[in-house]
Amino acid sequence: MDISVVIVGWNSRHYLELCLESLAAAPPRRSMEIIVVDNASIDGSVEMIEARFPHVKLIKSSENLGFAKGYNVAVRQCQGRYIALVNPDVIVFPGCLDALADYLDQNAKVGNVGPHVLNPDMTHQSTCRRFPTLWNNFCSATGLATAFKRSRLFSGEHMFFFPHDRTLPVDVLVGCFWMLRRETVERVGLLDEGCWLYGEDVDWCRRSWQVGWQVVFFPGAQAIHHRGTSSASAPVRFALAQQRSALYYWSKHHGFLGSLGIRGIMVFHHLLRYLVGVLSRF
Repeated sequence: MDISVVIVGWNSRHYLELCLESLAAAPPRRSMEIIVVDNASIDGSVEMIEARFPHVKLIKSSENLGFAKGYNVAVRQCQGRYIALVNPDVIVFPGCLDALADYLDQNAKVGNVGPHVLNPDMTHQSTCRRFPTLWNNFCSATGLATAFKRSRLFSGEHMFFFPHDRTLPVDVLVGCFWMLRRETVERVGLLDEGCWLYGEDVDWCRRSWQVGWQVVFFPGAQAIHHRGTSSASAPVRFALAQQRSALYYWSKHHGFLGSLGIRGIMVFHHLLRYLVGVLSRF
């Protein structure tokens, strides 16, 4: 098996159906398997897959495992030389999987490659990030990153200054669409399940670089990502999950002082938002 496509779904029937349709309409020239982990959806996702895509290997969980654990369940059963982790709200363009696999074939030091991701209106979606630091988080908390998006100094973790127009090794690729080399997964390990939702991509990319595997953005492959479809159903819950994952990441990789620093920045950010909200009433 050349490519294993892994998708974790939770109440995302409409977008998951579009994703599977895109894979079925233009399959890669290489051999491919598709594994979907359903995180106890109640929207008919399971029935849709069983009726329309019987070739898909469906793993039905009795509970919501979260993204990291859900992906890990599937990855343990993958047979492919390359493993594509694909969000359910992604539409894969024809030739995308082959182009990513070809790139890995030709670049033995690359363990993770991601395509050029587009919004549904075909505009560019930024997927390249820098590792979190106290400075770039401070820039985001104070609004400097918003005011100076094109500045390398003030742009925060986001690489808005990079036009995504060339192949480039980057610290982090957003985890909506990755293609991983199996040897890299075996060396780096699975996604950290301590990140129930969010942050698992930053953590994994850091661990990949630490053991010598490159993470690369490759614009020669394209896909569409309907960003934020899962979090829209429960914004407060997902916002809290994002903050918990950030604190977990900082504690894991930066110890007590780093964790203390990021907590201070978070508190400052919330106080600043509260102050701005109060002043805007006058």
